[in-house]
Amino acid sequence: MTRYGHYEFMVMPFGLTNAAAVFMDLMNRVCKPYLDQFVIVFIDDILIYSKNEEEHEEHLRLILELLKQEQLYAKFSKCEFWIREVQFLGHVVNEKGIHVDPSKIEAIKNWAAPTTPTEVRQFLGLAGYYRRFIEGFSKIAQPLTALTQKGKAYNWGDNQESAFQHLKQKLCSAPILALPEGTDDFVVYCDASIQGLGCVLMQREKVIAYASRQLKVHEKNYTTHDLELGAVVFVFKI
Repeated sequence: MTRYGHYEFMVMPFGLTNAAAVFMDLMNRVCKPYLDQFVIVFIDDILIYSKNEEEHEEHLRLILELLKQEQLYAKFSKCEFWIREVQFLGHVVNEKGIHVDPSKIEAIKNWAAPTTPTEVRQFLGLAGYYRRFIEGFSKIAQPLTALTQKGKAYNWGDNQESAFQHLKQKLCSAPILALPEGTDDFVVYCDASIQGLGCVLMQREKVIAYASRQLKVHEKNYTTHDLELGAVVFVFKI
């Protein structure tokens, strides 16, 4: 943008360095044959997972050959091989399942009570990232989300403090979520009330993820039957 008008580059002046979306698209297309089979990609982070060492050796070979064919290079000093636990996008993944990153738990423990709507949004942003670990997240967070609404006076009372502490406690003692195995034996439980919709995805009696949301304004007029059906629709949309 200049004083003489707007101009658009015909090529990326810095290559893929400052073009995260384009690079993400490239990596998705390159790894497409194996995505969600034994590899997950987020921009320049490549996570390869396997059930045993023999399988892992084959998976590593396939991905490294794929990168070589596409003339993409990984920096050896930033790579880790044959590890049984990995930190990935704020989570810790190992053979037991998916955990909340301990460093995030420490930050949550030391989080002071918000004093402005902006600080409430910051806390809810971090807490919301881990909502899949918390049963009934939207119901617990309702007093806090109400403070972020436009045109509403900021009033931090007992309900807000209770919700804040409850969320911190839930996040600091978040359960270990199981990793899905195959495509069989999945069960979805869902429920609805005047406070919101909630569900849990399970496989072989192990929790895979929780999900919930508050009701929209028009949904508060729904009958019980419609709310229960709305919960089912909500579950399968996500």
